[in-house]
Amino acid sequence: MATTESKDEKHTNGLGLDSPAEDQHERFPIEEVALVVPETDDPTLPVLTFRAWFLGLTSCIILIFLNTFFTYRTQPLTISAILMQIAVLPIGKFMAKTLPTRDYRILGWSFSLNPGPFNMKEHVIITIFANCGVSFGGGDAYSIGAITVMKAYYKQNLSFLCGLFIVLTTQILGYGWAGMLRKYLVYPVEMWWPSNLAQVSLFRALHEKDPKSKGLTRMQFFLIAMTASFLYYTVPGYLFPIMTFFSWVCWVWPHSITAQQVGSGYHGLGVGAFTLDWAGISAYHGSPLVTPWSSIVNVAVGFIMFIYIILPLCYWKYNTFDAQKFPIFSNQLFTSSGQKYETTKILTPDFQLNIPAYDSYSKLYLSPLFALSIGSGFARFTATLTHVALFNGRDIWRQSRRAVQNVKLDVHSKLMKAYKEVPDWWFCILLIGSTVLSLLMSFVWEETVQLRWWGMLFAFFLAWLVTLPVGVIQATTNQQPGYDIIAQFMIGYVLPGKPIANLLFKIYGRISTIHALSFLADLKLGHYMKIPPRCMYVAQLAGTFVAGTINLAVAWWMLENIENICDTDVLNSDSPWTCPKYRVTFDASVIWGLIGPRRLFGPGGLYRNLVWLFLVGAFLPVPFWVLSKMFPEKKWIALINVPVISYGFAGMPPATPTNIASWLVTGTIFNYFVFRYRKRWWQKYNYVLSAALDAGTAFMGVLLFFALQNTGKQLKWWGTELDHCPLATCPTAPGIVVKGCPVF
Repeated sequence: MATTESKDEKHTNGLGLDSPAEDQHERFPIEEVALVVPETDDPTLPVLTFRAWFLGLTSCIILIFLNTFFTYRTQPLTISAILMQIAVLPIGKFMAKTLPTRDYRILGWSFSLNPGPFNMKEHVIITIFANCGVSFGGGDAYSIGAITVMKAYYKQNLSFLCGLFIVLTTQILGYGWAGMLRKYLVYPVEMWWPSNLAQVSLFRALHEKDPKSKGLTRMQFFLIAMTASFLYYTVPGYLFPIMTFFSWVCWVWPHSITAQQVGSGYHGLGVGAFTLDWAGISAYHGSPLVTPWSSIVNVAVGFIMFIYIILPLCYWKYNTFDAQKFPIFSNQLFTSSGQKYETTKILTPDFQLNIPAYDSYSKLYLSPLFALSIGSGFARFTATLTHVALFNGRDIWRQSRRAVQNVKLDVHSKLMKAYKEVPDWWFCILLIGSTVLSLLMSFVWEETVQLRWWGMLFAFFLAWLVTLPVGVIQATTNQQPGYDIIAQFMIGYVLPGKPIANLLFKIYGRISTIHALSFLADLKLGHYMKIPPRCMYVAQLAGTFVAGTINLAVAWWMLENIENICDTDVLNSDSPWTCPKYRVTFDASVIWGLIGPRRLFGPGGLYRNLVWLFLVGAFLPVPFWVLSKMFPEKKWIALINVPVISYGFAGMPPATPTNIASWLVTGTIFNYFVFRYRKRWWQKYNYVLSAALDAGTAFMGVLLFFALQNTGKQLKWWGTELDHCPLATCPTAPGIVVKGCPVF
């Protein structure tokens, strides 16, 4: 890149970023992208080198192992690709200095172990491999979640080969969707994928020399911030974990249930509570530093409306859904008497609903926040379809026409014309192949998976319908409106009493979309960094097969060898293997699959009125679209995004109000105040800071676990308890008896 930079050195945008003179008049229309993404390219740089393959696959294997391992913990830790992005740089440079430079020939194919200096494009392709290790083992490990529920919660006799089919086919199906939707979600200028800017900024900090100026270079700033983050995480990560949920209100009123329900950061509304733990801030909505300010405002509106207005009214004023019989905030399932629901009492030996046992035991009840969270999911699904149709429908149609026409390209698309495109039929093969294998699985293991071939096809149709509109939202706002609830709601009506079928339908109908969006985000990163599309195709496909196989192998070993894993009724209170992420997956399979939406949301069901939110969600975007057309000069109206507003309530549980509130405050500081009043600092350091905080926290999290926590060297004192609010989980309805709680 040195020659490219020197060639264009005299053409800058005044903020220290190179920009070709011929494109100076057509600056990229998205300001954040124009400030961060380079508008130059060197097509001669090698990409898929031996170094890239070796370091990429190694990074993928290490990350998938660690993320799968940590996802079963009481405090799950997702280790981002940034950890390997940093770690491979000195190794790559070392390999460039030591490996032989001679050419080798095998079957007429010539290659070199060392084609020259370790370059940025090799580094990017290694990170693409590493991202596969994150999407499988970290926050997107939904197929492993289903397998965990089948083996650990339902005690099902599942074969490894069937599990491998489930893991790989969902991933490859998602990759097929991604390839077919490139024209709509990668190439258009408006689809800018904000989360990629942190990685782009870090790549440039690691490889480019900053022009001489006052202050720290980006690399110096990154190293200082990462070191500070690394050292600081010993405090919330080991010495003083209470900093993750600092609930001071409970200390002021130690005997008041209401005060603790309001003030608890872990089991309540989190009023006054806060977190000083970066892992807690970024745990559920990602880094707030890479989320646009308009998205933060939308999420804040939904969060404040639901948590501080609707939920308190439903609980204290109207006692909606018998809410006062249960904790105000919990991911558990309950009986009519406020006790935890024992699903084993209503299961048949073939894992279906025992209707007489259910009728004699108890109807299923949810905590009020859990119930309202489901309702918001109903509204979010229809609002997403309506919003994208109204605000983006014309652009999508225009892009469809552009696909067969010669149109004016933006600067990045012009540079990418130097490389061969991936033919659509390459992706079609993956799409068709994964579909055939999925249908084959439904025939061979029908009794195990409970989902017939027509259910699979229904799931594929749902994924095809929803991936584009959800992708538009994520590509422009950095928020991904989920529709897990809708997938399970639909199949729950069609196949009631079959929890495993419900899990599998969710994986193929919803989770394939999540993986498609992960692949699309990587394709946009490759677009920004000028990686040849065919190199991206090979790297993503190879990473998918490797990560999927290792993902299942590690999870399988843990499920077979860690005694009573995920069984909170048997495990000690201080066990790290309580699996909170998968508990929510299990609860969902009970609600939507075992008991079914007809009993809960149908006529006569306790939660039947929540179904009206489907209609409400479909209507809500309409007035804002009308106002944006009536007053086109008021640009802020078009930024009102109902799906993202409803996302302010998403993920709870297991996310807590404290997680989201701290995320909002942090995002406001950096993406409003710093961006507005210190733009030069924001441009140079904001995304680098986000990467440094992620990397430092991840490095120390791994070190703490293997050096101290895994060896049993746990501290036990007042500051190691997450939440000193024991009364926050107590019911307030008269006559409800719960251990450790007063009876009214």
